[in-house]
Amino acid sequence: MFVPMKVIVDEAYKGKYGVPAVPGFNEIQIRSAIEAAVEANSPLIFLTGNRGDPHFTHGLVQRFADEVDIPVALCLDHSPTFEDCVMGVRTGCSAIMADRSQLSYEENVAQVKLLAGIAHAAGISIEAELGHVGQGDNYAVDGVSALTDPQEAKRFIADTGVDCLAVAIGTAHGAYVGTPKLDFDRLKAIDEACKMPLVLHGGSGSGDDNIHRACTMGIAKVNIVTDILTATYRAAQAGDFSGNSCHQFYPALYNASKAAVLRCFEITGSTGKATYKVKRILNMYDTASTKEK
Repeated sequence: MFVPMKVIVDEAYKGKYGVPAVPGFNEIQIRSAIEAAVEANSPLIFLTGNRGDPHFTHGLVQRFADEVDIPVALCLDHSPTFEDCVMGVRTGCSAIMADRSQLSYEENVAQVKLLAGIAHAAGISIEAELGHVGQGDNYAVDGVSALTDPQEAKRFIADTGVDCLAVAIGTAHGAYVGTPKLDFDRLKAIDEACKMPLVLHGGSGSGDDNIHRACTMGIAKVNIVTDILTATYRAAQAGDFSGNSCHQFYPALYNASKAAVLRCFEITGSTGKATYKVKRILNMYDTASTKEK
């Protein structure tokens, strides 16, 4: 069932597990991940970066999600502009990630607060980022700079009304050059200050034990893209698709993507966690929205 992302991350935060946010860029990724989620009985979050034909892939996620009983969300990842965020709302995402993390605190708050009002009015969720998660190929610098301040994070949540917050605690996007070191003392302080779902960007290559531990300490959503793409790429490299074996090319990619997503469920602790009644929770959120009005 296609749901607002808040439904998934709120349950994950309460249960002290994380939910992987995986690439939903094409039909193979979407179908294989949903099949994996059904098999693992896990909630699932898709990330999308499709700005070329968003109606198509976003529609695929909604269609396939509504064919299964597990909760599935779709988040527009790292949306840099007001227009882009509105595009995510209009094309059927159930969450937008308004990334203004490289702006000043005041400008980050101003833009995210405005977008939070739009997202909530449309019945979808919003994620923002405080501190800044950099790039793995510049990890020597990005891994130790612009880390999230716990008290500033608490104030940011109150100032903006976001549903979850991406934090910088030592991870980085993409493949690492160097060994990632997560600041768990900082994460503990952020969780104690904020008491709401936190998001970890740069999950790929950050270490299975590190990811699992973080998910018991307030991380409710873990973005994992590079690991899944790499697993799919390696399957393509390893196979012999000459002659009539070429017909097995796309099935090989499908199976590799599915296996990688199944592994993500185990690492984050979400396997078997799609047992809550989605319709009941959705009704609860609808009731709360009505009361607020």
